[in-house]
Amino acid sequence: MTSSAPQDTGHRLWSVDEHLADVLSTVRPLEPIELQLLDAQGCVLVEDVTVPVALPPFDNSSMDGYAVRTADVQGASEEFPAVLTVIGDVAAGSGELPTVGPGEAARIMTGAPLPPGAEAVVPVEWTDGGTGAGAASGMTPASAAPEGAGGEVRVHRAAEARAHVRSRGSDVQAGDLALAAGTVLGPPQIALLAAIGRGTVRVRPRPRVVVLSTGSELVQPGEALTAGTIYDSNSFALAAAARDAGAIAYRVGAVADDADTLRATIEDQLIRADLLVTTGGVSVGAYDVVKEALTSVAGGDEDVDGGGIDFRKLAMQPGKPQGFGTIGPDHTPLLALPGNPVSSYVSFELFVRPAIRALMGLPESEVGRPTVRAVLKADKALGSPAGRRQFLRGTYDAQAGTVSPVGGSGSHLIAALAHADSLMVVPEDVTSVEPGSELEVVLLG
Repeated sequence: MTSSAPQDTGHRLWSVDEHLADVLSTVRPLEPIELQLLDAQGCVLVEDVTVPVALPPFDNSSMDGYAVRTADVQGASEEFPAVLTVIGDVAAGSGELPTVGPGEAARIMTGAPLPPGAEAVVPVEWTDGGTGAGAASGMTPASAAPEGAGGEVRVHRAAEARAHVRSRGSDVQAGDLALAAGTVLGPPQIALLAAIGRGTVRVRPRPRVVVLSTGSELVQPGEALTAGTIYDSNSFALAAAARDAGAIAYRVGAVADDADTLRATIEDQLIRADLLVTTGGVSVGAYDVVKEALTSVAGGDEDVDGGGIDFRKLAMQPGKPQGFGTIGPDHTPLLALPGNPVSSYVSFELFVRPAIRALMGLPESEVGRPTVRAVLKADKALGSPAGRRQFLRGTYDAQAGTVSPVGGSGSHLIAALAHADSLMVVPEDVTSVEPGSELEVVLLG
């Protein structure tokens, strides 16, 4: 790697780390609420959950078969089967249970409670299924029993005590910790909560993120393009990224380059936003209206740059122009991202995703994407501007421990972004990265 000291251009340049620290120091986790189980999926638990009752709550069968006493099937074989009288059925959910005595068996289904007197379960495949024939592959349906069952069953194999029996509390015992505070609730965690009888749970809700793209040149996909227009991809990309991060995303169609319209749109959206994200209009052009609009949106008692939003330049590429602050009576966080597609997406991954996950209540160590070290696999050296932390699209090979560039460094090259699964990070003091050099890699998938 070739290094060069950052150059002072006379303007305050924020580092990537400084900007992220500012965002995370401002964003606070959302207040906990009680939610129904399915509504809590993807949320972060705020309390330890203990097990109120043992799971399973009773001894039950792990197989479809026959509940027996071990002494009655001792020495049973194909040639000399044990012949037992079938005294009834025990289905899952059964209340009153028959008592299994000497020389007796009860048909039992998977999950059904082990009846009194029984010590083991023999799978139906070890029996004739009550048909008087050879080994069975299944049971006579309950609607057809006992007709055709013969009232007795031949057991062809012995069973040890507790064979095919799931013991009470073998999963969790009453009083055990089921889930710890800070757990993100996915399908297995939801299943456990339901299994121990919890209908609701106290969590931090998923953040509501409103995404607005700006630009009079933007047309919605599905509509016809006219001269000088392009399709709006940023709002779709960022809304999808917000969902991927764990948020509830609301996408607002492209807002024209008019400060009053944008200001009104933002004010209308505040009622349903825990976080606002805009894309475009943050540079120095005459039609970059996000700055103009946000200088007139009330930001509370401590306005910064006229509206609680500070527009700054970062020592990074892509994504140099950024805006951040809070607006509205509830001091709703707002991140203003640049409009070039790659700049916008990279900025989201570096700053918005951590903000969303901080709102969810995740620890700082878990708010960003995971990073690894990998060896650059490329045909030539990668150049990088002095004083800028560059983020280049790449494909990561975990088995080989290498990363390869995808596409060029242009901030408009969205096709290359679609084929990348990582970002290669070139530090601020490095201007050239030779093939074979080791880089930090941000994993996107």
